[in-house]
Parts: sequence; structure tokens; C-alpha cells
Amino acid sequence: MSGYSYVAVDAAGRETRGLIDVQDQGEALRRIKEMGFFPTKVLAKHQTKGRETPTVPSRRRVKRSVKATTIPGLGGKVRQGTLTIFTRQLATLIQAGMPLLRSLRTLQEQEANPVMRAVIADLAVSIEGGSSLAEALAQRPKVFNRLYLNMVKAGEIGGALEVALNRLAEFMEKARKIKGKIKSALFYPCAVLVVATAILILLTVYVVPKFKLVFADLMEGKSLPAFTLFVLGISEGIKNHLLMCGALAAGFLVSWAICIRTKFGRWVFDRLKLALPILGPVFRKVAISRFARTLGTLVSSGVPILQALTIVKETAGNVVVGNVISNVHEKVKQGDAIAPTLKASGIFPAMISGMVDVGEQTGALPEMLMKIADNCDEDVDNAANAMTSLL
Repeated sequence: MSGYSYVAVDAAGRETRGLIDVQDQGEALRRIKEMGFFPTKVLAKHQTKGRETPTVPSRRRVKRSVKATTIPGLGGKVRQGTLTIFTRQLATLIQAGMPLLRSLRTLQEQEANPVMRAVIADLAVSIEGGSSLAEALAQRPKVFNRLYLNMVKAGEIGGALEVALNRLAEFMEKARKIKGKIKSALFYPCAVLVVATAILILLTVYVVPKFKLVFADLMEGKSLPAFTLFVLGISEGIKNHLLMCGALAAGFLVSWAICIRTKFGRWVFDRLKLALPILGPVFRKVAISRFARTLGTLVSSGVPILQALTIVKETAGNVVVGNVISNVHEKVKQGDAIAPTLKASGIFPAMISGMVDVGEQTGALPEMLMKIADNCDEDVDNAANAMTSLL
């Protein structure tokens, strides 16, 4: 048996402290919740004097391990797919009744990715030191974003960590799936555009100038049509100033990349994406789906609505949609509903705002948001298939 000191609050918000003897931290959390408290901090009570706590050297070893596995130029980042698999497996182990620390150690042993294995080992060390899972995740913001952190925190407070992890895994799997569909739909036109540009340059530089000699023999001193002269002039200009044209194209691309990094440039770019004639509706559906699924996942996991809207704004992926969510946050803070602000934005269709309104009135907002996200994902899937077939 191990001693754990805890800080918790009751239903009225009063803070209480105490000591409990249990096997592990997971059991401590369950016991505290059974007493009717909501734990905010649970720490292991080390009573042995004159001996150094064994977790300190372990933490140092893990830090060296993370540094050693950092990939130059990539910053030791964890891929989204790897994080999704870890989340799903951790939820499965906890749901099966395995303690959190043992689950992390098990996943650490079988993890093939060295960076993720070091991250899991670091999480286990933090849990051994008495931190909650949310506190351990908060120390690694480059791997676990605010959405991940807040859902885990809400799951721990509500005593349903495995449910929160399952929802997280489902959210990441669906987000990855729809992102893959968008990439696959855009890959073919981008490839065609690149090949067509290369062929056009080849024709302009090497093929068209040869026709100038042929036309000169055929016309027998007569002047060529104005449009033909115009095309030949462009070809001659590109051929004689090929390096300058390449430098101008590279300069345009660099300027564009710098421009979209600014606040105004990013707003213009995101607004342009939503206004495109064919791809615009697809980008709009993707943004709405991301908003609805993220907000629905957070609210259903117990995250307060204002905090959830702040997280959704940060993860919107589109500045224009993010500004709408910011307006929704301010209106909700003043006591207004979500639906009217969405309807007045001009970004969200009337059907979407109507479904949100029904969800707010019936008290089933998370479920309605998930339905909106599923419908938008289906529309994006159909649009992607239609565009691929058309091309």
C-alpha cells in the first residue's frame, strides 16, 4: 500500500485535503470520487527519510533519452498517426481495468517509434512522481495540444478517462481520414498542373522558336498574323531571359509564403479559399466539420463551453472561421446563444445554424454537433469523389 496526499473540492466548491492509502494513483482517484469529491491534485506521499526519491534520476534519464532521439531538422515531432494509435491503445488498456502507470509501461515496451517511446517513458515517470495524466501531458505541449490536454483533464475530473481517450482517438481518426481525402482529391489536379507547366515551358523555349523558321519560309516575306507574332514574342522573351523568369517565379512564391504568414495575408488567403468557385464549398464544409466535431467532442467530455470555444478557435485551421468563433465566444460570455451568431456570420449555412439552435433548445448540443460534422464529412467525401471523376 502507498500513501497519497490529495487536494479536492466538493459539490459546493469547498477545498479539502487528506491522505489515503491505496495501491496506485488510479485507485486513489476512484476512492476520492467515491467520497463525493472532485480531485484536483493527487501526489505520492514519500515517508522514507534520508533517501533520495527514485523518480528524480529516472526523470533525468528520460530527458536525455528524448534529447538523443530528436531528429535533426524535424525537432523530434510525433506523427499524428502515431499519437492516434497511442491514444486508442491507452484507452483500451484502461477500459480493460489496467492501471494507468502499468498501461504506459506496456505501451512503452511495444512502441516502435523511438521519439514516442521516450515521450511515453517520460509520462510514466511523471505519473510515478504523483502527477496526474493531464499534468504530465501539459509538460509536453509540442506533442499534446490544448484539445488533447483539456479532454484528458475533463476525463480525469469526471472519472471517465477511458471515455475521453476513446473520443479523442475517434476525433483524430476522423480528422485524419477527411484530411487524407482532401489531399487525394487535390493531388491529381496539382500533378496535372505541374506537368502542364513543364510541358508549356518546354514548348515555349524549344518547340515554338523552330516554327518561326518554318513560318518564315511559308509566308515568303509576308507578315505573320498579330497573334502569332505575339506568341513568338513571348517565346523569344522567355528563351532569352530564362534565368530572370525563373528568379521572378521563385520571388513570387517566396513573397506569397511570407505574405500568408502575416495576419492580414492569412486572412486574405483563407477568405479566398472559401470564395473559390469549385473548391470553396469543399473548404467551407471542412472548416464547419472541424468546428462542429471539435466543439462537440469537448462539450460531451465535460469541458466548459467558453473554454471549449477558445480551444476550437485555436484549432479552427482558418482565420475567417476563427474570427466567427471568437464572436461566438463573446456572445456566449454575454449570455447569448450560439446559433444566431453563426447565422449572422455568412460563413455557416442557415441549415447548420438551425441544427445548432435545435441542439441548444433540446439540450442535445454535442449530439447535434456530431451529426453536423458527419453530414459535412459525407458532403466532402462526395465532392472529392466527384472532382476526381470529373478530372
